[in-house]
This record gives sequence, structure tokens and C-alpha cells, in this order.
Amino acid sequence: MQELEARLRQIKRGCEEVLPEGGLREKLQAGRPLRVKAGFDPTAPDLHLGHTVLINKLRHFQDLGHRILFLIGDFTGMIGDPSGKNVTRPPLTRSEVLENARTYQEQVFRILDPEKTEVLFNSAWFDTLGAPGMIRLAAQHTVARMLERDDFAKRYADGQPIAIHEFLYPLCQGYDSVALKADVELGGADQKFNLLVGRELQKHYGQPPQCVLTLPLLEGLDGEKKMSKSLGNYIGINEPPREIFGKLMSISDPLMWRYYELLSFRSEAEIARDKAEVETGRNPRDLKAALAVEIVARFHGQAAARSAEAEFAARFRQGVLPDDMPGFVLKAEGAGLSILYALKQAGLTASTSEAIRMIRQGGVKADGERVNDKDLLLPAGATVVLQVGKRKFASVTIKA
Repeated sequence: MQELEARLRQIKRGCEEVLPEGGLREKLQAGRPLRVKAGFDPTAPDLHLGHTVLINKLRHFQDLGHRILFLIGDFTGMIGDPSGKNVTRPPLTRSEVLENARTYQEQVFRILDPEKTEVLFNSAWFDTLGAPGMIRLAAQHTVARMLERDDFAKRYADGQPIAIHEFLYPLCQGYDSVALKADVELGGADQKFNLLVGRELQKHYGQPPQCVLTLPLLEGLDGEKKMSKSLGNYIGINEPPREIFGKLMSISDPLMWRYYELLSFRSEAEIARDKAEVETGRNPRDLKAALAVEIVARFHGQAAARSAEAEFAARFRQGVLPDDMPGFVLKAEGAGLSILYALKQAGLTASTSEAIRMIRQGGVKADGERVNDKDLLLPAGATVVLQVGKRKFASVTIKA
């Protein structure tokens, strides 16, 4: 019994909901490896840390001896997941989906054990389902039930268009669970409706309904909106170690604890101890660096992580950076963003003329290096720590 409770605690760590919790307990008590499913629509070529919240949870299941079904939605990716969207999302082409899927497979095995993971594509069953099968599937749900979904309900109330194909997405995701005979499905909190559709369809097809685990959406570098490449507030797992390390060092102290909770493999007891030490005077910057080392090492190796740490320390001497810098996400103008505009928008100078004056006086630094060129462009996709004088700092992420 104690072992079961320990496993439940590990699985539930960082989850928002387990539905139904009693059902998960029963499945774990069955004493067989569970089929644990998570689907990813390859809508962009690279994974970021927001994606890894769910992949980390898959690894927890894997470490407990369960079978991971890593489903790439090469069919559903062409529909476009409407979750959380207030407009219809343009579908991707098959070639775009397949190219993105290839890079997903390369990246996911930096976390998951390939020997204990099945990589599947949902076109394997949807390409053969055909129009008659799709009509029979569509008959399993009503328009009224679809409009219970929050984002659909809001769009309908606001008079915004909802395309018919968007109603197919939850049904297709649910049918994936039928095709895979999933015991457990994981998804983001915004996927709850779709995950529960899977339970209902499994009942219809005579299968035991899956348990559903929802995970929170990780906030991006701005600490407000969910991490997203389109918002420019993301940390890509394929980014160079130096970039990942610098971006993690730029996050606020409250966001650091959120990242520890959802991204770190350290135990809850260790994190609680660290929090207590910070409350009694330990510098949170030390823990931010430890988190950055852990994350970089996961995707690039320990040597690269230590090198990134040493390079960061060389650029910013101990004690130079404030414990909690403000962070900004600014949109690039073409290939980059003017240093003058960035300084003004980050509140480090009152005007571009003041920014020019401070550069001429040698009072501006970018990533610890003195800026001498007032026409400097900060590259799109980068996160840069800007400094004016001795006491003014800001972290600026340049959205492409």
C-alpha cells in the first residue's frame, strides 16, 4: 500500500487534475504495465520547455515501468487544434506536418527512453477510416455537447465563426485513444474537454475508459502568458546552451519556483528545503543557476551546462545582476531590434536620445559587453540582458 501511495504521489506531482483519481488507483493496482498516451500535433518544428512539462510526466510513468505511447498527430495536425483559440487556425499541409514530426522524434528522446516508447502516427488509422467511418464517428457527439466547450461557447456567443472541421478535432483525438486502447492519457489543462471525449468514445466502443491527467500550461519568460513560439517568450530545447542558460537566468524569482515545480527532476523535499533557505537569506540567483545547469544538461549534456555556467559567470561577475530583473518581450523589426528602441521600451532610458548619450558615454552593456554602436541590432530570437549604468538592468527577449 505504501508503494502504491508513493507512486501516486510521483504521478500526481505537478498535475492539475486526475480524472477520476479512484480510477487511476485501480489501474495501478492491476499490476500490469499501463498504456500511457500523449498526443502532439507537430505544428512547429521545435519543442520548447512548455512541451516538456508533459514529456517529463511521461518519463515519470516510464520510470515506474509503464509503456509510453508517443502519438504524433500527423492527421489531426492538418485539422488544427482549436483549444484556446478565438479564431479558426489554418490547417497545415501534410509535408509541413511530416517535416515537423521528424524533428519531434529527434528531440523527444532526450527525455524519454526509446526502448520503452512507441512512436505512432494517427494517420495509420484515419487514412483507412474513410468517409463512412468519419460519419459514424461524428454521430457519437452532438453539436450541443461541442458547444459546452469553453472556447467554442465564447466564439459562438461572440458571433465568431467556427468551422465544421474544428468539431472533428476532439472526436479524432478521442478516437486515437480507442485505436490505441489507452489506459491513461495526458494533456495540457486546455485539453480537458478533448481528453474526456476519449473516455466517452472508449465506453461506446466497449473499452475500459482511460484515466485523464491534465497538466498546467507553463508560463513563458514574461511570467504571464503561456510559453509559445508565436509570442516569443519561449525557451527551445534545441537552442544553444548559452541561450538556454541566459534565458533561465533572466526569469523572475517567483517564476523560478514555478519552473522548479514543473521542469526540475529534483524531489519536492529538496525544493522545499531550497525555498526555506531563500527565506532565511540564501541568494535565489544560486538556485536559478542550479536550475539552468540541470535544464541545459538534460538537452546538451553536463559538460555543455558547466561551460554555459562558466561563460555566464565570466560575463556577469558575482553580485552584479539584481536578484529579480524585469523581463520584456519585444517584436523584432526584420532581422533584429534597434538597441535604442529596446533600451527605451525596457524603461532603461527615458528616450532614444538618452540612449544614444549613454552609449556614447560607455554606460550601456548587452550581455556584459559594452555597447559602442548606437545602430546595433539585437538579433531576433535572442534574449539579452541590458544594463545602463551600474544599477539598471532588464532582460529583453526579441520575438521574431
